Amino acid sequence: MTRKSMIALGLGTILLTLGTVSGASARNDGSAYEYLNLFGDVFERVRRDYVEEVSDKQLIEAAISGMLASLDPHSAYLNPEAYADMQVDTKGEFGGLGIEVTMENGLVKVISPIDDTPAAKAGMKALDVITAIDHEPVLGLSLNEAVDKMRGPVGTDITVTVRRGPKDVFDLTLTRAVIKIKSVRSHTEGDIGYLRITSFSEKTDEGVKAAMRDLRDKKMKGLVIDLRNNPGGLLDQAVAVADDFLDKGEIVSTRSRDARETERYNASAGDLANGLPIVVLINGGSASASEIVAGALQDQKRAVVMGTKSFGKGSVQTIIPLRRHGAMKLTTSRYYTPSGRSIQAVGIEPDIEVPAARIEVMEPRSQLKEADLRNALDNSKGEAGAAEPASEDRGATPPADEGAPPDKKAGKGTPAQDYQLQRALDLLRGVALFSQAAGH
Repeated sequence: MTRKSMIALGLGTILLTLGTVSGASARNDGSAYEYLNLFGDVFERVRRDYVEEVSDKQLIEAAISGMLASLDPHSAYLNPEAYADMQVDTKGEFGGLGIEVTMENGLVKVISPIDDTPAAKAGMKALDVITAIDHEPVLGLSLNEAVDKMRGPVGTDITVTVRRGPKDVFDLTLTRAVIKIKSVRSHTEGDIGYLRITSFSEKTDEGVKAAMRDLRDKKMKGLVIDLRNNPGGLLDQAVAVADDFLDKGEIVSTRSRDARETERYNASAGDLANGLPIVVLINGGSASASEIVAGALQDQKRAVVMGTKSFGKGSVQTIIPLRRHGAMKLTTSRYYTPSGRSIQAVGIEPDIEVPAARIEVMEPRSQLKEADLRNALDNSKGEAGAAEPASEDRGATPPADEGAPPDKKAGKGTPAQDYQLQRALDLLRGVALFSQAAGH
């Protein structure tokens, strides 16, 4: 048996195994085997005749990456190194610069800088485009390769070339640091509580509970939950945070291609805000897990959602470990808000639309959404079914449409330029005055 036929047979066996495990309907027309043989032919020709020697590992990993990347913007192959990095990221601590990034037109685009990190301190902004790393062009690198180059030993310097807008190009030199993501911050704005959630990592719900204990001691009259530029994270943390402010009812459901596997997540009794009025702030950088929370509180009439329309990432990715070979991140389902809305490629519409301050508003062409991404899933409202609870729902690709709100310490007041937060505070204070006048 030739090496080529062995490769085709091996891949065919894998295909049959996956089909059996997933319950996929069998296709016995022979086309799968024909294309597996085609893959074997191409693989053998490349490894024999390509101008430079390429390892079998490189070729096969690239083929797997291409297969998954062609499905939608969020399915991907994670080699062992990338898988290890992802596991570190979800724990909320890693080494690097402190930016959420995506890939656009072959370049690295900043979703948002993370508060109190080298990137934020150097003045990096949402929508900045990184064109070179240590003077080496980014074009031609995958997102994982670019991220790997930006990470490195703590204390070492790195220079990134940044394009801001159509003409402004400059270099930034940053010193790598241990990035400890504190995903929850809180303070009071007078008699209104402010809860900022920047991502949904393993300790987010724990942080929310601790912040709410502190805020309740300050006898607040209302609460702002700020989810602006929050790109998402772990599904179970989004469910837990929504549950923190709901006494009952559905939070979210996930539906896959198999109608029998619909999974519904329901709230348990107990509202950390004790029924106080809540405003949830969202914008075009609020994605995935953020949209689960905003959609649940909106549909259950527990909060007023304010700001601008969210990103629209309504799909769930399951991380599937591959023995000794990393993992695959596969889109397995869409999620639906309690009223049955699929927000995939549509987003959460705020109850009250409030744009950012005029000087912060971007031109519409610069406000990229889920629907604009290559191979984005459409909004199939009629689909039924659900996947198993996904282990991971990472909104790691949405660019933000506005700068991240400033992180403030208690007692320093709200910056005048944060127009959306000002409107949220005004609304909550108005509700408090009305309730007081009505004798509630």
